[in-house]
Amino acid sequence: MDFGKTIARAKAILASPRTEWPVAAAEPASIGGLYTSYIIWIAALPAIAGFIKGSLIGTGFLGVVVRTPVGAGIGGMVLQYLLSLAVAYVMALIINALAGTFNGQKDMVQALKTVAYSWTAAWIAGIAVIIPWIGWLIALAGGIYSIYLLYVGLPFTMKCPPEKAGGYTALSVVIAIVLSWIVGLIVAGVIGTAAYTGAAMSGVHLGSASGDNVTVDPNSALGKLAAMGQRAEQASKELDAAQKSGDSAAQQAAMGKMMGAAMGNDGTVQALSTDQVKAFLPDTLLGLKRTGSSAQRTNAMGMQVTEAHAEYGDGNGRNLTLEVTDMGTAKGLMAMAGAMAPEEEKSTDHGYEKTYTADGRLTHESWDDQSKNGEYSVVVGQRFTVKANGNASSIDDLKQAVASVDIAKLEAMKNEGVAQH
Repeated sequence: MDFGKTIARAKAILASPRTEWPVAAAEPASIGGLYTSYIIWIAALPAIAGFIKGSLIGTGFLGVVVRTPVGAGIGGMVLQYLLSLAVAYVMALIINALAGTFNGQKDMVQALKTVAYSWTAAWIAGIAVIIPWIGWLIALAGGIYSIYLLYVGLPFTMKCPPEKAGGYTALSVVIAIVLSWIVGLIVAGVIGTAAYTGAAMSGVHLGSASGDNVTVDPNSALGKLAAMGQRAEQASKELDAAQKSGDSAAQQAAMGKMMGAAMGNDGTVQALSTDQVKAFLPDTLLGLKRTGSSAQRTNAMGMQVTEAHAEYGDGNGRNLTLEVTDMGTAKGLMAMAGAMAPEEEKSTDHGYEKTYTADGRLTHESWDDQSKNGEYSVVVGQRFTVKANGNASSIDDLKQAVASVDIAKLEAMKNEGVAQH
């Protein structure tokens, strides 16, 4: 087993799919070989991440961290993993069976290649579920990008005419949603918690269809993904050239452009400085004095994020935390995921939690009447997040805390540091 080849294939199919798909399609392979050299390793990533999130880290709800018992978590992880391997094969069977409908060529090995490599983005992005709240946006984007990879790959693996790829993709995605939903129900029955699957694909709209002739609307999600993929491919070429040149400055700039393209940006995004973000935190909050504050700006592999937070208290047990975050390079991803985000609401006898869109802003809130503890956060300008959490008299206090930030000024800065290519 050559893990180097597995990693190289995953990287290439994500960064330059239009050049990697014909290479992958031409390689000799077998069903067993695809599983042992690629699928069983990449497909394990989201299952392991789900176990870490559910049983080791836990899920915060109304101020309480809930963890799935380790035994049940392991059982769910193994079942999810095995079912994902089975579903990959079933999807390959379906894609192979549909080939004739879209003037393609049936070939089971090529069909399994199609599934394995197009699902790479979703499998890898599934790791992000361990990140609190915002992580599901990354997982969502991975699922969406997998649809684009499928769309690009079908003409190479299944030999369908390019103009038929839209319809082929659409029908395959619908079937994949149903299968994912079924798997989610089965896994939820084992670990005793709801599984949220299929959402990554539910917001996709294709162009009009007549018979099996399908055109893709360039303004639809799939059309935008095509443009996103082209930018990522071009950025990948520039990164390769910069690496060969040995110029560290050029390499850093190319890496930034590559990350920006992968995150859905038509250019690079420089996150705001710590001083700029920290300036949005008030000295007092709902009559409480600021007892401490901090800010940090990270820049790893071209991914820039700036976060500032402050604590407020009265010394008598009443404490609130206010956070302002510039997602920086993930700006495009935030915009795409926010536009497709499903609404969700759950409640108990003494509280609730819900995610929804209000005034065009993705909003999350939770509240526990017993502990008088909650959280309220909004996405501003499809780039920034503002969050307040802690002890309060009601959720309205947390909403007022968020409103204490100059939201209009923050939103006006949504394009600061953005350089178009």
